[in-house]
Amino acid sequence: MAMSSSLAVEALMMAMLALATVAASSQPTRTTANLTLHNLCPFPVWPLATANAGVPSVPTDADGDPAGQRLDGNGSGLATLSFPPGAWSGRIVARTGCAPFDDGYGENDSVVVGPCATGDAPPVTVAQVSVGGGPEGTRAAYSVSLVDGFNVAVVVTPHGFPEGRRCPTLGCAADLAADCPVGARGPRGGCGGGASEAAWFKARCPDTRTNATDVEATPQDCVAPGEIKVVFCPKPDAVAGHASLA
Repeated sequence: MAMSSSLAVEALMMAMLALATVAASSQPTRTTANLTLHNLCPFPVWPLATANAGVPSVPTDADGDPAGQRLDGNGSGLATLSFPPGAWSGRIVARTGCAPFDDGYGENDSVVVGPCATGDAPPVTVAQVSVGGGPEGTRAAYSVSLVDGFNVAVVVTPHGFPEGRRCPTLGCAADLAADCPVGARGPRGGCGGGASEAAWFKARCPDTRTNATDVEATPQDCVAPGEIKVVFCPKPDAVAGHASLA
C-alpha cells in the first residue's frame, strides 16, 4: 500500500531529525565557556595562556585583546576569554616587570616585546587548566604548580557549576617571595623551584602541587563549571571554602 503524503512527510521529518542529531553529536561541545583572568596585585601583570600541544590557542577576549595583554593592578585589570569548543588544556602564568613596546609615538604598555623580570622562565607560578574532559566532555581539572618555583600568588576558582560538585578554590594566596630563603631567591624576583624548596612551599600552600606526583590537600571533582577564574595576588583567605557552592 502506498504511504499517504502526511505519513511520508512525517517519516521524512523524522529522518532529518535523526540526521541532525547525529551531526550535532559529532560536533565538539563547550561545557566551560570562559577563562577569566583578574589581577589584584599592586602592579601590572602580563598573563600568558599557552595551550598544550595539539590544542587550539585561547582566542581574544570580547574587546579583541589577546591573552598576554597587560592587566593593570589593584583589581582594575580583568580579561574574559572564551575557551575553544571541545576539550582544552594548557597553562597560565603571570609575567611581571615586562619591557614595554615603543611604537614611535610613546610607549605602549599593553604589548610585550622585551624580556620580563619574572614569568618568562623559572621561578614562575603556573596555573594548569583542563576543560571538556571525561566521557561526556564536561569534566574540568585545575591546579597551581610550584614545581618551577614562585613569582606571583595565584588561585583558580570555578564558577557556575552544578550544586554538590566539588569545585574548590585551589592555589597559593601567600606571597612566598617575601619570606623566601636567601639561597632560593631568583635573580630578578620570585622564589625557588628546586627540590629543596618543595617541602617549604607545601607547608605554606598545601593546595598546590610541588612535584610531579604531588596533589592538593583539598580534593576536587569538578563537572561543567561555566567559568574558570584565575586570580593573581588574591586575598589571603581566598583558598578557604568554595568547595561546593555554585
